[in-house]
Amino acid sequence: MIEFLSLKKRTSLHADEIKKAVCEVIDGGWYVLGRQVTLFEQQYAAYISTKFCVGVGNGLDAIVLIYRAYIQLGWMKPGDEVIVPANTYIASILAISECGLTPVLVEPEMDTLLIDPSRIEEKMTQRTRSILTVHLYGRCAYGEQLENICKKYHLLLVEDNAQAHGCSYNGHKTGSLGHAAAHSFYPTKNLGAMGDAGAVTTDDETLAACVRAMRNYGSSQKYVFDYKGRNSRLDEMQAAVLNVRLQYLDEENARRRRLAAYYYQSIHQPLVSLPIVIPEEQNVWHLFPILCPDRDRLQQYLLSQGIETQVHYPIPPHHQKCYEEWSRVVLPVTERIHDTVLSLPVGPELTWEEARRVAEAVNRFS
Repeated sequence: MIEFLSLKKRTSLHADEIKKAVCEVIDGGWYVLGRQVTLFEQQYAAYISTKFCVGVGNGLDAIVLIYRAYIQLGWMKPGDEVIVPANTYIASILAISECGLTPVLVEPEMDTLLIDPSRIEEKMTQRTRSILTVHLYGRCAYGEQLENICKKYHLLLVEDNAQAHGCSYNGHKTGSLGHAAAHSFYPTKNLGAMGDAGAVTTDDETLAACVRAMRNYGSSQKYVFDYKGRNSRLDEMQAAVLNVRLQYLDEENARRRRLAAYYYQSIHQPLVSLPIVIPEEQNVWHLFPILCPDRDRLQQYLLSQGIETQVHYPIPPHHQKCYEEWSRVVLPVTERIHDTVLSLPVGPELTWEEARRVAEAVNRFS
């Protein structure tokens, strides 16, 4: 069986170093906000090329803390609107809602699967204060048109960089392109921990200080609480794992790119379409999405051939019960993507023989 993703195999690539790092934490006796977290924050900020990195509990909290900080600092207020791609994972939207802000869904482009910047202005109102751009599937969602809209209307640009660690735009890493960025290090990510973990990156010292306090109950000084914060701290164990894996991120992303290039060269299935090719630096292939009108039958066929795939994601946010207020909203591009998208294996643990078997199986489907 070709697994869609084997965390066991992926961990085994650097198992000895990871075990050593974890043992050092155990032996050190300091488990929360210690040396490993500080080291990771420094190293990841340097990697992203931002002035500040604040480790937090997970990617959802990273977005929440950014927007709660903006509200706390008076730069936004409850009820303000945030533009967000309609086909994103639900966490992007949940974070906006949790802060008392209003998510405004914008359709993606069918050929890129990313937010369509030409549709943003028509969705804006006097209450629009921010755009949450999502680098979905590992594809960079930033561009000149998006940048110009933010400058024209003085919008806060927040990046959801949960799926695009190591991705770049004109030589600048995603996570450094907007005013702030949220990162998830869930184990399946390109830069994955061995549990939940996340971070906020920014060049804004005031924002970073506020997020740093709010992740720790709102405290920047022991037993002194400036904000109504929460407990969302990156722990020492996860930071230790991330410090090891960060060393190999570019190498593993390069392998993902080679595997993706092989798929583009090898898949010639008329029933399947592939997203448009974008510049290499702008895609780190967290996922390899294909589109097929008969997606469910293709998935079952590949499984019968010993190949696991996944659907990211079967139900769009506006059709989820938790957002039943959107039940009558019609978003045809988003719905088409969610009805036809299928993710093929593309992780760095995938062998070339396995990639060949995947491509040949897709081509045999009829």
